[in-house]
Amino acid sequence: MSIIEKAMEKLNPKAKAVESDAPAENESPMPADSTANYREINLERLKQRNIISLHGENYSASIAEEFRMIKRPLLDNAFDKAVRNGNLIMVTSSLPGEGKTFCSVNLAMSIAMEMNRTVLLVDADVLKPSVLHHLGITADRGLMDLVQEKGVKVSDVLIRTNIENLTILPPGRHHKRATELLASNVMAGLLEDMAQRYPDRIILFDSPPLLVTTEASVLASHMGQIVMVVEAEKTPQPALKEALSLIESCDIVGLVLNKTPYIPGFEYYGYGYGYGYGKRHGQ
Repeated sequence: MSIIEKAMEKLNPKAKAVESDAPAENESPMPADSTANYREINLERLKQRNIISLHGENYSASIAEEFRMIKRPLLDNAFDKAVRNGNLIMVTSSLPGEGKTFCSVNLAMSIAMEMNRTVLLVDADVLKPSVLHHLGITADRGLMDLVQEKGVKVSDVLIRTNIENLTILPPGRHHKRATELLASNVMAGLLEDMAQRYPDRIILFDSPPLLVTTEASVLASHMGQIVMVVEAEKTPQPALKEALSLIESCDIVGLVLNKTPYIPGFEYYGYGYGYGYGKRHGQ
């Protein structure tokens, strides 16, 4: 039994893994004079942090293969018309330190490697954002500015990068009523517009841990799919069960078993990622 199968059996016995490819459209080209919303990502720094980039010499083959396995069922559902907002995907965890931002960034990079597909990575961990830190870039405005300031457009705060097909939406300025803003009609309308305006783009949200703040459970109610990162041999089972109970509004939940021990003979999974995936309601 492979480590993927073991992860599926341990975390979600009824889950079924699916694989597929699907087409998507390219991002509109950036105007030549629009430099304020462009950031250069240091590819060598990505390599040092075990993050996938789009150049073969700059990423670990094992990590790349692991995230290919993880993204397949997500892509399958993202473009399934039967899944509402399937292209809105949230990555979260029960507790801090389980590796959910590392997984978010690598998953975004892996999706960006798809032919003719774009991915928007949203740093929705507005209280403790770290996506920009992982990528080695900075930005002032972002998601929170969109929901609290009239007149701010999505195009005003999106960050384009030297990673083809990857765009970043930073967290923006902190607000003491972040939960209320994320639960507002403005936020609901923004997410619905993002999902419908770019049906061929994956929109990936790095959210806060579910048991630390309430923002993640609020976001979950709008998502088509959720990826739950679980730290192997550390995340308490009661914590995982409680966290899963907070995202029952989403029918499609995938479980990533992170930081698993190395298993001899499984050269592609030496970094330790397992993926258990499926739909709720007994599917």
